[in-house]
Amino acid sequence: MARNAIWSSIAAALKAEIAAGGYGPGAKLPTEAQLAQRFGVNRHTVRHALAALAEDGLVQPRRGAGVFVTSVPTDYALGRRVRFHQNVLKSGRTPSRRILRIETRPASPPEAEALALPPGQKVHLVEGISLADGLPLGLFRSALPASRFPDFPEAMTRTGSITAALAEAGVTDYTRAMTRLTAKSADAVQAGHLQVAQGAALMRSVTVNVDGAGVPVEFGITWFVGDRVTLTVIPD
Repeated sequence: MARNAIWSSIAAALKAEIAAGGYGPGAKLPTEAQLAQRFGVNRHTVRHALAALAEDGLVQPRRGAGVFVTSVPTDYALGRRVRFHQNVLKSGRTPSRRILRIETRPASPPEAEALALPPGQKVHLVEGISLADGLPLGLFRSALPASRFPDFPEAMTRTGSITAALAEAGVTDYTRAMTRLTAKSADAVQAGHLQVAQGAALMRSVTVNVDGAGVPVEFGITWFVGDRVTLTVIPD
């Protein structure tokens, strides 16, 4: 049998198993070595079949992790009070966050402007990865006024939640005052964190959240993986 027919047959067999639910959305396929043993071919032939499935959008390779069946995008509402955990739970998935860094430093010009701070004022910066069922949805970075929330780093480290940390500081409710969306491409660092290829499509969301008096409490930027979320803007 011709080599192209072999990899094509393997791709067709895997496609049929995916369609039948043998591998559900987000499921990891067997390794190249396991598939090669199963079909009695070399790994190059298996790799060709998997590449064909990826071209069809059925699977997605993740560097260092394996090949996964493409997940159904998570519905993600951008509303005045909708939070990350609420969005993911509503989609039937389990939310989690992996914190990459928490530090205090002078605000950058964009941060100072967004938070209405004098130049040089310090902010607490928290950066991390938002996940649904362990799959990265976005890379986030938030800046908050350090003088107003002196205990934020400790609370954030302990709770893992910006909302919970703000609640401990007396801000029990806050709303989204502004959202700006821009299409971007993943750089090498973002691609590594988000388990996508460098250059993959991202959607950058820039937001400012305010307290009940309209005072800015958080300036946030999130880089969402384009094919893992469906962003829905909810009008006021």
